[in-house]
Amino acid sequence: MKRRTMILSTFGVAGALIVGWGVLPARSRLGSPDNFLTGDGAISLNGWIQIAPDGSVGLAMNKSEMGQGIFNALMMLVAEELNAPMASIYLHQAAYDGIYGNVALFMGALPLHPVVNDGEKPFIMKSSEWLVGKVARELGINATGGSTSVADSWLNLRYAAATAKASLLMAASKQWNVPTKDLQVANGKIIGPGGNFANFGEFAKKAAALTPNEVALKDRKEWEVIGRDTKRVDIPSKTDGSAIFGIDIRLPNMLYATIVQAPMMGGSIKELDTNQNVPGLLKIVPLKSYAGSANGFAVVGKTTWDAMQGSKQVKVQWAERKDGAINTDQILKTLQENIKKDNGFTFYKTGDTTEAEKKARKVIEASYSAPYLAHATLEPMNCTVQIKDGQVDVWVPTQIPGLARALAAKIANVPVAKVNLHVTLLGGGFGRRLELDFVSQAVQVAMTTDGRPVQLTWSREQDMANDFYRPMQATQLKASLNEKGQVDSLRIVSAGDAITPRWMERVSIPLAGPIDAPDKTASEGLFDFPYAFTNQHISHISTHMGVPVGYWRSVGHSQNAFFLESFIDELAYAAQQDPLAFRESLLTDAPRYLAVLQLAAKKANWGGPLPSGHARGIALHESFGSIVAEVVEASIQNGKPQVHRVVCAIDCGTVINPNTVAQQIQSSVNFGLTAALYGKIDIKDGVVQQTNFNNYPILSMSESPQVETWIVPSTRAPAGVGEPGVPPVAPALSNALFALTGNRIRKLPLLA
Repeated sequence: MKRRTMILSTFGVAGALIVGWGVLPARSRLGSPDNFLTGDGAISLNGWIQIAPDGSVGLAMNKSEMGQGIFNALMMLVAEELNAPMASIYLHQAAYDGIYGNVALFMGALPLHPVVNDGEKPFIMKSSEWLVGKVARELGINATGGSTSVADSWLNLRYAAATAKASLLMAASKQWNVPTKDLQVANGKIIGPGGNFANFGEFAKKAAALTPNEVALKDRKEWEVIGRDTKRVDIPSKTDGSAIFGIDIRLPNMLYATIVQAPMMGGSIKELDTNQNVPGLLKIVPLKSYAGSANGFAVVGKTTWDAMQGSKQVKVQWAERKDGAINTDQILKTLQENIKKDNGFTFYKTGDTTEAEKKARKVIEASYSAPYLAHATLEPMNCTVQIKDGQVDVWVPTQIPGLARALAAKIANVPVAKVNLHVTLLGGGFGRRLELDFVSQAVQVAMTTDGRPVQLTWSREQDMANDFYRPMQATQLKASLNEKGQVDSLRIVSAGDAITPRWMERVSIPLAGPIDAPDKTASEGLFDFPYAFTNQHISHISTHMGVPVGYWRSVGHSQNAFFLESFIDELAYAAQQDPLAFRESLLTDAPRYLAVLQLAAKKANWGGPLPSGHARGIALHESFGSIVAEVVEASIQNGKPQVHRVVCAIDCGTVINPNTVAQQIQSSVNFGLTAALYGKIDIKDGVVQQTNFNNYPILSMSESPQVETWIVPSTRAPAGVGEPGVPPVAPALSNALFALTGNRIRKLPLLA
């Protein structure tokens, strides 16, 4: 990167804020021992690490576990620097201090747009290489998402553990009257001369009063934990049923509720009698809209079954949306009309695409589109709340606990200090649990139950019809070829709703701005690709279609990779080149990308023999700091695509647990194939047509391919893993199907 500054649009503040490029010192996030929620006689050595009397190590966990293995990864960082066994580490939910804010995620989510410099990629393209931590910390935004959890914790957790170890060594030195250089730490014990040893608990009290002057992290040559396959600590409890997800919470004297929301998008209650005598129901509660929640009401019963069955019997009249019914067919037409105008915000440009197009021997142009998508987490939205004696307790599977706590306090009209928020395991997140609508509803219901706890659970139908969907998007791609058949220019115009400003407005982050302001998440993956085209013009038209939109796993990359990598394949065929060779020719100045691409191709035996009726497709994409290439081998079986094998190569920086990387790639491939083959949300006359997994299917076991993961060794800081495997799947499959059939698919889902 040449520039070391960037301009952040603050959308509501005149002018701009100029911030120096750099990273906050990790040690500034160690925090005070007072930040730690202590208990059972444990002694805190800093805001992250505490030591129990038996020598076990407590870790303040500020991330939500939703299947991505983050508990394991962060425990491994601590085990490495503290020389403690994994089995000795236990987790505490982190407190609410700013040191626990996810700096990397917050900065990746800000509704910022880059300053465009000809010939220089926008600085904003690398979220893992820039952050403005002060803002995130002051706002106290502790969130899990954007594939940033390990990147955010990589240094501060290691420093926290290393500092704790140094303090324990100082305490042992004083207690044993032995120089620290003569002491060793191994397997959670301090070992002195002659083999004398004691566990950490013997020195914790003295260590808490000591501050090391210098702390050094272990050299990677000394690592014994990081980079090794390690079993997931959360698997046993998830296997035997003892793991507690939000929907598993059970409290004495608890009531159960469910939600009924307007059947048409943007609708509202016209008439509702809250005194209806409905079998199984104890209460009907009209709800106010907070955090973008749809208009509706809750019903309360003695069981969830009573509430859900009773909700069907409540008589209510609904009013239509004032601006008219929403239809996705019309939205797509509008987006397609917009991209023809090419009047959006320019995210990146270099050279002169207009002049190149005038001189071109041949111009290739194609229009692509992708539909709205639901998150469809297997655990539906739920939240349990008890309001009693001025205290609010919330049990919720959430990706944003601090913001959930603040909203609960606002609705219940209590100081935020009176809210205790308990983060449970999440039965899937994918961005849906970055929202707070279901939390706001549960708090409102609890305000009517006279101190009894109430668990609100959405039905699958309510979940499907009232999501914050991945935006529908249309994209026009245009390339010019010169006399030699080389690509001289690439112009991309996309159109779709902005996500970030609306999300920030919903969750009450004060930096929210104009609802249609430029949002880099809409164009990411298009304005920052690695291919060397001399002339480029990449723009996006921000729209407002009336459909609630939100972050969906891999966000804009999920559809933009399909658009770009499918079109790159089109250009390869137009240039009469092999798709792999064509990409290689455009990556001569991008060795990291080239290495990933070639590794995937080699392991997939690109160009080698295939069974009759099979073909391969390839795609390359970078997202969340990681570069991923995927080769899909597919065929047509009974008129439908069948994916047999997916070979994936990934450069995600330093790998904490290779086993987790492989698991997340497998997850990403199946998640991405589900969307590529089946995923779409249709809206007709304001009503979402998909209601459950019968008409919003997920990939079945029999459809799941063999997935191979190959990791490129790296000494870079860790980058994302949970999301980067999703974007290349759809284009790699689409490119394989083109190789099979000669039919270029430019619209998702492939089985529409």
